[in-house]
Amino acid sequence: MSALSATLGGGGLRSLLPNGAAARPESLSSSLSAPVRTLTPPSQLSDLELIDGCLAGSRLMQKYLYERFAGRMMAVCLRYAQTTFEAEDVLQEGFLTVFKNLSSFRRECPLEFWIRRIMVNAALRQHRRNAPLVAVSDGGEYPEDLMGEEFTLSNYNFEELLNLIQELAPRYRMVFNLFAIEGYGHKEIGDMLGISEGTSKSQYSRARAILKSKIERLDAHRSHGSFRS
Repeated sequence: MSALSATLGGGGLRSLLPNGAAARPESLSSSLSAPVRTLTPPSQLSDLELIDGCLAGSRLMQKYLYERFAGRMMAVCLRYAQTTFEAEDVLQEGFLTVFKNLSSFRRECPLEFWIRRIMVNAALRQHRRNAPLVAVSDGGEYPEDLMGEEFTLSNYNFEELLNLIQELAPRYRMVFNLFAIEGYGHKEIGDMLGISEGTSKSQYSRARAILKSKIERLDAHRSHGSFRS
């Protein structure tokens, strides 16, 4: 995941933590004026301990919470965004929401699940802001219905899958992610995106058709490369 590592490293993200704390560890460590401190290695802290520390005002615990989930959440944001820069914006907005609303987390589900939902909602807001600027076009001819056909994405690495999904038109990308990866139903997706249930089903089918065609071309390219080598 070189793209993901490059995005998160070197101060690539702008300020995420409350009160303007910078995302970079060296900036955060210089302002640890919080009442909660710990000598326990971050990896040994439970999610609940991180939450309690954040709620007590510890910048250090905020840093630890961010570092624990930023990589996984960036992977989520990248699937919804068309560019790394856009994914960074979604991640920043999502974590601002996380820290702002952490006191309302009821601890009835895993913290990661709660944060992931926040990131998806941030991606939806970004999509709504950008929707008037982007036409739904894929530049190709594909079968209208592939609901009975199956294909797998398990044979492809993160970079390949990310490129395939990011190449989808925005609406197709949103519907595919929400249905195939997040597990929402088409009625829920319709409510989220302001479209009908039938439109969600149609756009998901279209997205699958486009992905299947792209995967077939990728497989052909691989086979051709292997044959030549």
